Amino acid sequence: MSHTYTLPHGTTVGALIASGAQCLTQAGVGFGHGTANAEEEAIWLVLWQLGLPIDAPLGDDEDSVENQPVTPEQQALVATLFKERIASRKPAAYLTREAWLMGVPFYVDERAIVPRSFIAELLADGSIDHFLSHKTRQVLDLCTGNGSLACLAAMAWPEVAVTGADISTDALAVARINVDKHGLQERVTLVETDGLRQVPGPWDLILCNPPYVNADSMAKLPAEYLAEPELALAGGTDGMDFIRQLLADAPACMTDDAVLVLEIGNERRFFEAAFPELLVYWLDTSVGEDAVLLVTRQELVAQAQRTAQ
Repeated sequence: MSHTYTLPHGTTVGALIASGAQCLTQAGVGFGHGTANAEEEAIWLVLWQLGLPIDAPLGDDEDSVENQPVTPEQQALVATLFKERIASRKPAAYLTREAWLMGVPFYVDERAIVPRSFIAELLADGSIDHFLSHKTRQVLDLCTGNGSLACLAAMAWPEVAVTGADISTDALAVARINVDKHGLQERVTLVETDGLRQVPGPWDLILCNPPYVNADSMAKLPAEYLAEPELALAGGTDGMDFIRQLLADAPACMTDDAVLVLEIGNERRFFEAAFPELLVYWLDTSVGEDAVLLVTRQELVAQAQRTAQ
C-alpha cells in the first residue's frame, strides 16, 4: 500500500519535529524499536540528525531546543533522513546506529536485533534484587544480541561477572563494540553458543530475552521487524520452541538458589498453555505484568519431575 506524505519542514527544531511526526503518520511506518509513536520517533530523528542531545529538554521555554532556528541545509538533511526511514522501512536505530536503554546509549546495526528489552527496567529499578541470593556472582545474559542487557547488568551489580552469550557471531561482534564502548572488558565475557551448550555455568542468575514470536504473529509483523535478524524473533508455531529447551536444560546450569528471568513479550497465553503447572513470578514493567517472568531453579527441577512422571 502506497502512502503520500509531506517531508518535514520548518524554520525551528520544533516545527521540524511537528511536521516530522505528521510525515511519519502519513507514511504509515511501524514503531516499537525504542519509540512507541510518530512524535517520539520524530523527536529522535530530528535531534539526532541535527547533532543535538537525544534527551534535550523540549517545551515552550525561551531557551528550549524547540525554539532553536534551523538552516535550509539542516532542513534538507532532516528531510533526507525521514525519506530514508520511510523508503527503507528500517527501524530508526539502524539508521542512527544507536539505541538507548534506560538512558544508556548502545551501538546497533543490522547484525543484531534493536535492543528494547523490558528486563532493562528491572535491572535499573532493582526489582530483581530481592530474588537473588547474597552469593550471586555469576550472571548469564543468554541471547545477548548487541550486549545491552549484559552491559546494564554489569553496571547494576559491580560485584558480579557477566557473560553475554548468543548463537549469532554477527550479534556478538556488535556486542563486542558495546562492551568496549562502556569499558566493561574486565567484567563482561562474550561467548558463542547454541542455547546453554557452551555456557554450562553454574549460573546464579540467567537473563534471557529469547526468540518468542509465534508463527502467526511473525506473518503479521510490520516491515520494520522484518529488517531485523529473523533468528532473534521467530519462536516456532507457538513461540515457545527455544523456551522449551531452555527450561529443560537450565536446572543443570544453575546454582541451587539461582533464578531465571525470561522475557516473553505478548506471548503469556502461549507460555501458560505450554507450561500450565509451572509456578512463576510475573514482574511489573512499563507494559504491565505479562511481558517478563521469573522462575527459580527449584521450580524448574519440580517441573522436570512432574513431566517425568
